[in-house]
Amino acid sequence: MSDIIQLLPDSVANQIAAGEVVQRPASAIKELLENAIDAGADHIKLIIKDAGKSLIQVIDNGCGMSVTDARLCFERHATSKIRKAEDLFAIRTMGFRGEAMASIAAIAHVELRTRRIEDELGTVLEIEGSEVIQQYPDQVTAGTSISVKNLFFNIPARRNFLKSNSVELRHIIDEFQRVALAHPNIFFSLHSDGNELFHLPKETLKQRIVHLFGNNYNQRLVPVEETTTILNIKGFIGKPEFAKKTRGEQFFFVNNRFIKDPYLNHAVMNAYEEILPAETYPLYVLFIDIDPSKIDINVHPTKTEIKYEDEKAIYAILRSAVKRSLGRFNIAPTLDFEQETGFNNLITPKPLEEIQIPTINFNPNFNPFDDGRPKSTRSYTYPEQLEKKSSIPKNWDTLYQITETEEAEQLSLHPEEPAKESAVIQPSDQPKKQFFQLHNRYIVSQIHSGFMLIDQQSAHERILFEQFQQQLQQNQGVSQQSLFPQTIDLTAADFALVQDILPEIQALGFQLRPFGKSTFIVDGIPADLEKINEGQIIEKLLEDFKNQSDLKLSKREKLAKSLAKNAAIKQGSKLDNEEMEDLIDRLFACEAPNISLSGKPVIITITLQELAERFGRGI
Repeated sequence: MSDIIQLLPDSVANQIAAGEVVQRPASAIKELLENAIDAGADHIKLIIKDAGKSLIQVIDNGCGMSVTDARLCFERHATSKIRKAEDLFAIRTMGFRGEAMASIAAIAHVELRTRRIEDELGTVLEIEGSEVIQQYPDQVTAGTSISVKNLFFNIPARRNFLKSNSVELRHIIDEFQRVALAHPNIFFSLHSDGNELFHLPKETLKQRIVHLFGNNYNQRLVPVEETTTILNIKGFIGKPEFAKKTRGEQFFFVNNRFIKDPYLNHAVMNAYEEILPAETYPLYVLFIDIDPSKIDINVHPTKTEIKYEDEKAIYAILRSAVKRSLGRFNIAPTLDFEQETGFNNLITPKPLEEIQIPTINFNPNFNPFDDGRPKSTRSYTYPEQLEKKSSIPKNWDTLYQITETEEAEQLSLHPEEPAKESAVIQPSDQPKKQFFQLHNRYIVSQIHSGFMLIDQQSAHERILFEQFQQQLQQNQGVSQQSLFPQTIDLTAADFALVQDILPEIQALGFQLRPFGKSTFIVDGIPADLEKINEGQIIEKLLEDFKNQSDLKLSKREKLAKSLAKNAAIKQGSKLDNEEMEDLIDRLFACEAPNISLSGKPVIITITLQELAERFGRGI
């Protein structure tokens, strides 16, 4: 039997490695941006077309590469970051594996233009599917410009698994934001299909957060800073009242490298204990600076996981730092033993017997409405009111007794009409069915066999959900024009999400139009939504839409469910009899009146037989 084990060709090996390193356009962008940062660039420009499917171009003003380095950087395990195995535990750079460039070149058309500052001519290199097409010297700008075209051109199966442009753009924006947050001292810009989405100058960390997420974040940030012998922590956390239902605004950076760590996230959430609304997640951008020898980042190809030498100590320090910042800025209750107490003794207390009650003299007969005419010439005098009038106290400290006297009823100028003796009862005068509200949460309705108990919030959610679904199917959402159009500022990722679902949002009755890079103008809202803030309802709609993990639901069903939950009446809302009757009538007109949107019952029926059994007697 012949040998069956063979060495794979380099092109195949590179494509296999690319499956781990480059999962989508955002993965390639992350690797290219990190290489530009490692090259010492302080001005980085990212250009994409078709959400990175057609073009990804990163231009930097870094150190550039020589002719040999330009050719060698596309070989597997070729890197300038490490020399020996011990260097893995002293890494301060973003990259170190030497696989990213080879993986990208294996699945795309790549053009590299680079020049060192001290060289007169640069190098141009073109590669297609790991094969070098041509290489020649040329006059290029100092630094490096790398263009990645037609990603996954030779792996159609992987290209078919890519999502829509709006979804891929959101992933690109997420990666761009992570890199930009980690390096506020570097200029970044992002251009998509000819439009500049981000223009981030060199600035402080707080300014970078505000530029990335919006001006309204300026008042939401609380600084965190802690220095210990084990690690240093700095950054910002968000105030609890601005927490969201999604985890999109949580950022951990270890030695300026973005990581995902549920253990450290638990430490932050523990610090927010009892001051955070239920099922919400706060904003935090936290930087941990630690000795590289105390951690291991060579865990996963994406380098987003880290192992620590002493996890418990890091957990305790992080939790303490966040909790201290919340207390220091009066967000969480705290005891401040360093408070200055010198001002507490400025007022000298006096004995009780030395305190004198102030005296005030006033004229009890003064009437500001007295016109000086004799009383006989006045139009209206009511003797019965004068009899009820009590004397005004003479001492000022008894003036409060005046408020306790009953006010005289106003006399009506129009006498009441006597009731008709022979009133005919019209059909509309027949007594209507009475409903009762229990704790402003449940509606009690009597039926022949007993009574029904209806959850008013779940019932209204079911009604609105089926109504919105019908509007989405027919594209006939009824809109109510706003008297004053409102502007909504969104993050770049949320702006891309709204553009993706804009036809469905408009079918629900929203009238939105883009205005600028990350702003929408709301001209109208669905007619059924009353007394709501347009900006808040859209932000909640997006948060719920992103938070739904049910893969069985379509995009339209997710939108209808999110809007129904946010627009429905809440527990604690008081309803009159007509509102309760209308709610019940609309509920039983639904296709599934008994099931809530979460799959729980909406109606509970209790029969007379069950009541009798509870009281220990038969009917």
